[in-house]
Amino acid sequence: MPVTIDRTTSSRRPPSPPARLSLTPAPGGLDGVWWPRSRALTRELPPLTAALADRWGRITGVTVHPAYWPVLPHRVSDAGRTVRVRWSTEEQDPHRLTLLSAEGRRDVLVIPPETPANAAARLMAGDGVGAPAREGSADRVDARRREEVWETDGGAGRPSSRPLPVGPTGRSAARRRR
Repeated sequence: MPVTIDRTTSSRRPPSPPARLSLTPAPGGLDGVWWPRSRALTRELPPLTAALADRWGRITGVTVHPAYWPVLPHRVSDAGRTVRVRWSTEEQDPHRLTLLSAEGRRDVLVIPPETPANAAARLMAGDGVGAPAREGSADRVDARRREEVWETDGGAGRPSSRPLPVGPTGRSAARRRR
């Protein structure tokens, strides 16, 4: 049986659609807004870094919060560019993506991919959420993070229902009995 090879098809993936990105600076230190199509960083980062290369220089690193990205690759490559991917649960806001280049650090707000198109379009245009509200929501996230750290580091948590011992306890009491 003869075998026919069809050379009109390519084994390469079709080009990724362009990044859905707005580079309008926003309050709270945001340099723009990005609306990925999925939660797959290996698929979403190449079009984003390509779109930003002309404006912010070659992107060499990205920092994300792992809460919304199910798979965290160490590196993402596309068209000869390699971007190092880092993650942090303590320093990175879950709704932001930090991009690093020779030009410096840039932060973009990440609109969840499952957001309806009309809501995402309003957010990317800066409509629907005024500057004070955007700044306030970033402040609320930061305040919530500070409160969580306070609570987990032994800060003012809920009062215990058990009474605290009064008087000498522990080893110091045992030493006095000797």
